[in-house]
Amino acid sequence: MPIPVENDWKPILKKIEETESYKQLREFLVEEYNTETIYPKKENIWQAFEWTPYNEVKAVILGQDPYHGANQAHGLAFSVRPEVKLPPSLKNIYKELQDDLGVAPVKHGYLKSWAQQGVLMLNTILTVRAGEAHSHKNKGWELLTDEVIRALNEREKPVVFILWGTPAQKKRGMIDETKHKVITSVHPSPLAAYRGFFGSKPFSKTNEFLRQSNQEPIDWKLPVDPMKE
Repeated sequence: MPIPVENDWKPILKKIEETESYKQLREFLVEEYNTETIYPKKENIWQAFEWTPYNEVKAVILGQDPYHGANQAHGLAFSVRPEVKLPPSLKNIYKELQDDLGVAPVKHGYLKSWAQQGVLMLNTILTVRAGEAHSHKNKGWELLTDEVIRALNEREKPVVFILWGTPAQKKRGMIDETKHKVITSVHPSPLAAYRGFFGSKPFSKTNEFLRQSNQEPIDWKLPVDPMKE
């Protein structure tokens, strides 16, 4: 299961691919995909990296692990394909977006336009068994996403890191906050959102920092028809 990303993430991911921990993770994943129902599909694991090249990252939205319901995860944290019903976490993200910037929610959950504007939508763990949240925890994904965060931290151009939930916040220590911006809150899931996700204003804070660092802000308004992107 070689990492298929062909843009400027390639040298960074290639180094990770050669580590012992990734080799063990790969063996585990081969077995899991052969014997269990795993999300996302194998060909979608690296979607976030394919749609948001390293040098184009303006913001990172970091979650926990992928959706574990049928047909939900497609390699972009919090996003679902256009025909899939909105998951509760994403409904809460849309609610906060409306409260923060007045952006009315769309009916779909396809976040590709954010990815194409430089929002890397990543989870700390990139795969999961059907119906079993956190089932691929401590198998090596956390070490890989550590390296991704470190690589972004080394970049000259500042990045906004939006860390949602405890697993994401554990990566805060790798980020140089004299150069980059960190925004944290609880996870937007229904279990946690009322404990500090609502009212955290991540979208306006991100754009404010991007403007301050002479970068184009993100247009958080999603297209009504996602297939016209």
